[in-house]
Amino acid sequence: MPEPNDNSASMIRLALPKGRMQRGVEDLLAGAGIRVLYGAREYRPGLSIPGFEVKLLKPHNIVEMLHLGSRDIGFAGADWVDELGAELVELVDTGLDPVRLVAAAPREMLGPDGSLPRRRLVVASEYELLTRRWIARKGIDATVVRSYGATEVFPPEDADCIVDNTATGATLKANGLVIVDELMRSSTRLYAHPRALDDTGRRHAIEDLVLLVRSVLEARRRVMVEVNVPADRLEDVIAVLPCMREPTISELHGEGGYAVKAAVPREQLPALIPLLKARGGADVVVTQLAQIVP
Repeated sequence: MPEPNDNSASMIRLALPKGRMQRGVEDLLAGAGIRVLYGAREYRPGLSIPGFEVKLLKPHNIVEMLHLGSRDIGFAGADWVDELGAELVELVDTGLDPVRLVAAAPREMLGPDGSLPRRRLVVASEYELLTRRWIARKGIDATVVRSYGATEVFPPEDADCIVDNTATGATLKANGLVIVDELMRSSTRLYAHPRALDDTGRRHAIEDLVLLVRSVLEARRRVMVEVNVPADRLEDVIAVLPCMREPTISELHGEGGYAVKAAVPREQLPALIPLLKARGGADVVVTQLAQIVP
């Protein structure tokens, strides 16, 4: 197996997730102008930028291969990095596929305060290491049963409670389970094997990819707001306009005031637009952004 910092292996070995994470990661790359090119070898696609050798793997296998060094960088969930104890470098948190790793049990077996019964329990989970750590931290007397998917169906006949990831809690609720504790929060992140960053040329290529990914994530969080404002109200508008550094200001034709433009956080729009109008702003235009490179 070649070492990640072997100069003879110039290609950066990128792992992309197969399954529920796949679409989100590919859309993220596409937003940066990077296309995943599928051909006859479905699990070995190409990339529209040079210097990368790509393989599709299940997320937990990506973590294993990154830890071993057979992949240089890859997208995977933070939950599996913690579960497998992998020593990796987190390059960027995409915020995609946010989930909580929780302990859940049937409502009828919980005490009045929502606590688990004080007896020996059976806990089912795909996350054996994280579950054992949780059991030890809580001082619970329990046996761990390893599940291989569909963990939520184990209680009440085959397990007393489970440890599993959930995005909305809907699946847990549908199976009569309630959350009794939260172990961690996870999302899709880009990781690197530590030695993949040792070689200067390879590190620069990886950093360039990270820059492009971050530019799309930043653009998704912001929108471009343009507003016209009379000269005597300019400072009033600027005072309430959130922006990355300073807004862009240009004079309108015929000394008709100013056009002010800034990339603002998307979640502030509901409060910002009425405020701009109240401070003399007019002709407010909001546009989507593709990439932002600070």
